[in-house]
Amino acid sequence: MTSAPGRRSSIFTRLLRHGFTDPSAAERLLDSPELATVRNDPVLLDALGGTADPDLALHGLVRLLEAQDGATDRQELLDTVIAAKPLRDRLLGVLGASAALAEHLARHPRDWQALVTYEPRDLHPGVEEFERGLADAADPVALRVSYRRCLLSIAARDVCGTVDVAQTAAELADLATATLRAALALAAADAPEDAAMCRLAVVAMGKCGGHELNYVSDVDVIFVGEAAGDAEEDKALRAATRLASHMMRICSETTVEGSIWPVDANLRPEGRNGPLVRTLASHLAYYQRWAKTWEFQALLKARPVAGDLALGAEYTAALRPLVWQAAERENFVADVQEMRRRVVANIPAAEVDRQLKLGPGGLRDVEFAVQLLQLVHGRADASLRSGTTLDALKALAAGGYVGRADAAQLDEAYRFLRSLEHRIQLHRLRRTHLVPEDEADLRRLGRSLGLRTDPVAELTREWRRHTTVVRRLHEKLFYRPLLDAVAALAPGEARLSAEAARERMVALGYADPAAALRHLEALASGVTRKAAIQRTLLPVLLGWFADSADPDAGLLNFRKVSDALGKTPWYLRLLRDEGAAAENLARVLSAGRLAPDLLMRAPEAVALLGDGDGGGGGLTPRSRASLEQEVLAAVRRADNAVQGVTAARGVRRRELFRTAAADIVGSYGTESQPAEADQGALVDLVGGAVSDLTAATLAGTLRAVVREGWGDTLPTRFAVIGMGRFGGHELGYGSDADVLFVHEPREGVSEREASEAANKVVAEMRRLLQVPSADPPLLIDADLRPEGKSGPLVRTLASYEAYYRRWALVWERHALLRAEPVAGDEDLGRRFVELIDPLRYPAGGLDEDAVREIRRLKARMEAERLPRGADPKLHAKLGPGGLSDVEWTVQLAQLRHAGEVPGLRTTRTREALAAAREAGLMSEEDAAHLDEAWVLATRVRNAVMLVRGRAGDTFPTVPRELAAVGRYLGYGPGHAGDMLDAYRRTARRARGIVEKLFYGGM
Repeated sequence: MTSAPGRRSSIFTRLLRHGFTDPSAAERLLDSPELATVRNDPVLLDALGGTADPDLALHGLVRLLEAQDGATDRQELLDTVIAAKPLRDRLLGVLGASAALAEHLARHPRDWQALVTYEPRDLHPGVEEFERGLADAADPVALRVSYRRCLLSIAARDVCGTVDVAQTAAELADLATATLRAALALAAADAPEDAAMCRLAVVAMGKCGGHELNYVSDVDVIFVGEAAGDAEEDKALRAATRLASHMMRICSETTVEGSIWPVDANLRPEGRNGPLVRTLASHLAYYQRWAKTWEFQALLKARPVAGDLALGAEYTAALRPLVWQAAERENFVADVQEMRRRVVANIPAAEVDRQLKLGPGGLRDVEFAVQLLQLVHGRADASLRSGTTLDALKALAAGGYVGRADAAQLDEAYRFLRSLEHRIQLHRLRRTHLVPEDEADLRRLGRSLGLRTDPVAELTREWRRHTTVVRRLHEKLFYRPLLDAVAALAPGEARLSAEAARERMVALGYADPAAALRHLEALASGVTRKAAIQRTLLPVLLGWFADSADPDAGLLNFRKVSDALGKTPWYLRLLRDEGAAAENLARVLSAGRLAPDLLMRAPEAVALLGDGDGGGGGLTPRSRASLEQEVLAAVRRADNAVQGVTAARGVRRRELFRTAAADIVGSYGTESQPAEADQGALVDLVGGAVSDLTAATLAGTLRAVVREGWGDTLPTRFAVIGMGRFGGHELGYGSDADVLFVHEPREGVSEREASEAANKVVAEMRRLLQVPSADPPLLIDADLRPEGKSGPLVRTLASYEAYYRRWALVWERHALLRAEPVAGDEDLGRRFVELIDPLRYPAGGLDEDAVREIRRLKARMEAERLPRGADPKLHAKLGPGGLSDVEWTVQLAQLRHAGEVPGLRTTRTREALAAAREAGLMSEEDAAHLDEAWVLATRVRNAVMLVRGRAGDTFPTVPRELAAVGRYLGYGPGHAGDMLDAYRRTARRARGIVEKLFYGGM
């Protein structure tokens, strides 16, 4: 005989084997009086073990037995459970998947009989069948009970696999239709006079309209009303509004039986601000004049469901033609892109990775792409005009608008994600689209979907697999058939017509679809390996191009690069095998003119866009030391100065491209890396990289000129001092190199000879750096030298000392704040700095006369240097709150206080601003606002140069260029106005601080 402990261990083992996670509790429940006659029946334990959560199923069964009215009813239930497999599987399946429906059964213990099915027609009930199930509901509470009873039968068929997820969603929509009809009938019975006065149609929208409803979801509707008989229209509409409102309350109000679901009418014209009920004529007038693109997209699923169905049919018939004209609207692309971004942007950060509906790779991605294709191609192809996602996807595949393999993958992924969503909602009957984090919940969900070996791991793996498939849906659904229209295809494979492909390019935002299709044909046609790889790459690239302000330029530039490098073995391999390289290239080629122009002159720089493992260092800017080392080595290898400077300019071009690409990628972001949150970091990256590159170029040019003219040793020591933004490590893409030249004759060399040599060096450096070539010129500006343009171009250190001692003006001391040696003799540069430090960091600060002079100079500059016709409020350099305002405020603080505050002794604006804050010269808030304004103004100037290919201090006026600047600054399509408003707001706030600190005292 088995001992008691041994018997207990055996029971525990059996329970664990059948999927119970709490064997002790399960054993107690099995020993309860309610199960006395069946506790040893193996059929029961096997059936419980087949549910999603055996513990939950057993607990629900015991509660249901306890709730039965007497021993007879209890035994009837037990006998049916043991003897009737269909009932057993359905009842226990529901109890193991839904705590909420188990609660309903405990409150209404005879409702289990709704799961006993004798008629085959009950396997797939329609609206009429559900209407019969709700027919006895004489009041709202009874309607809620009847609704749950019908829901119970749907859930039972669902969890047992009698129907698939699409059929379950359709049944839920049919039940919602029957419920809306019953609720409207109750409302009409309460107000017969209102019902007699009007015709009221209820048009389902969203998932209900599309026959794909969730277990728990708002039911989206639109109400259409007309006067009945001789009733006055105004009175009829008020009556219809009362009926509609009453119907909504019946469905939405919560009682002890819970609520059915909220009825949401916010998709109506003007949303919640518009009238609840409108006439058909009023609806039509609104959609013809005022509706946005998303409203037509919503109408794809419109379906009359309750009330006056004839009026509802008139409504859909009248509006359907407008739906199929939506893709021709002027802002169609911008509206579509904005909707995509808004959906993702509104997801709380903590929920993005768990969002089944709205997150990347979620249900909305599939639905959105399918609807977009319907809007584009449904104009000419009526077979695509289905409101049901899977039916529409099937039609798109049949028509050749989507590849069959792609459609099959997306169908599978959508079904899995919808099934997972259903099971999540079914548990508590709560409206949620989040995958839970609790392991017990994940285990139940995995088992409910048939994953039994390791439910949690298997569920997570399947979920991520399907999400990955969907994440590429926009490319798979929207771009691939474009290539089918222009490429050689396998026999029998469907393809878009040329006209359909052209329409799709228009919908994507390509301004010249004919040219775009020619580019695609040139890139993807043929049977070569190159064409095959291009066909793999282009669907993804086209999506990234379309996400920019100028997709035409992106595609054209890609063709140019591919023409130049297409036969190079590593090029296409790099794009194919390194995901970051392809996306980075797409962003760079469609972001403006500067980066593509730099790349076209040396297409091999594409290699920089990879992950950095190939020796090029990726997009991380190189240090000044490594740049100088490369440039000087190239100069040593050159035969003459021209070749040496050409090599130095080639390095500069390549590194400018690297920096611009890093800036663009950091600003746009990628799928794997979001846009750089710290905009100041991007400004510092660009300023530091371009300044270091300019210094290295000057060093190489100086070495090349000296080497050719004088061999190894120039008759005079020579140094280049960076000034302005150059000395401050804040150069932009379009900045000149502001410098001073200083020299010191070597021992035994006359000052005249030394001066002649130094001037020849300067003249040759300036000439060679501006010689027309494929490389961008580097302009040297020495206008900040003593006496300005009237003074000698090069001075000795002694001459500088004499001049500054006797003649230095306030503006010259001001300019010296940003002086820093950048090339040439390091010792001479150090001694120049020692010479000027007492001038720019005076021990006693500035006297009041000097302060007034600086303020006067600032006011004069604002009055005289602003270009004629420019909007001062949008001028990033000289306008209120622009670069000049912030810099002069910081520099005045340096001139007045750097003698006593060592932290202010820096050439860099942001460092000096931080030091002024730490020294208490300005508040933390004021410093933050000034820093924000300076960073934004700097980014605007960088953006203009990137977009237009030439420098500018104000926003472009060409809409496409303005949109590209906005994209760089983080503003999506259609938000250029928001960008300008934000700039004005930031600058205005900074100007107020400048007036307080610069003009008021600091």
